Amino acid sequence: MPGVRNRTALVTGGAQGIGEAVAKRLAADGANVAVLDLQEEAAQRVADEITAAGGTAVAVGADVSKREQVESAVDAVVAMYGGLHILVNNAGVLRDNLLFKMTDDDWTLVMEVHLRGAFLCSQIAQKHMVEAKYGRIVSMSSTSALGNRGQANYSTAKAGLQGLAKTLAIELGPFGITSTAIAPGFVETAMTKATAERIGTTIEQMREATASVVPVRRGGVPDDIANAVAFFAAEESGYVTGQVLYVDGGRGLL
Repeated sequence: MPGVRNRTALVTGGAQGIGEAVAKRLAADGANVAVLDLQEEAAQRVADEITAAGGTAVAVGADVSKREQVESAVDAVVAMYGGLHILVNNAGVLRDNLLFKMTDDDWTLVMEVHLRGAFLCSQIAQKHMVEAKYGRIVSMSSTSALGNRGQANYSTAKAGLQGLAKTLAIELGPFGITSTAIAPGFVETAMTKATAERIGTTIEQMREATASVVPVRRGGVPDDIANAVAFFAAEESGYVTGQVLYVDGGRGLL
């Protein structure tokens, strides 16, 4: 099966958590992976670990909300590997607060990273995909897109990414490019651990609370999301586009 073998993938926010797991999974499946992150040293660690495991990877430092930085990053990746076939829009930040406490900066930063970042990366990457008449764009949404207390900014951004994914599917489909989104539920990462601490609980309690209600009776881990990305990114998934896959242990059924 071709899968992602010999394709080049760019994973934003690839230095930790879900992004790190996605980068490592795509590399293990045979892709050349560019690990892009605002923290280039952290991205380099992931790239080094991929290389040590026998894969092919490079670290790229960039702020996804800055057009010139994204353009430079994509140009460097294309120059190194000869093309860009897979984009995973994963970069994100949290600035949770109740509406009456949320600042302009809380709102703007989340929109800039999640929405502007995905827009810029998709717009710049699609040029190379159109030329190749092949591409896979996977954007990371969230179950918070359905609404979540204290996340007016994040929920709005994650809902927006679903709209972006569907629109790109319509516009880019004729050029052999698919666009999809993944909406994770609870996934245990450094970001969710920080969220737990901020609201006065622990990651263990958050995990147990999730496991007690979802049908699969456990919390999610980054590899669960990486598996979904690998499916959407594969060559064989060319007839799947405009879809949003909720990877939440079945919580949406309740």
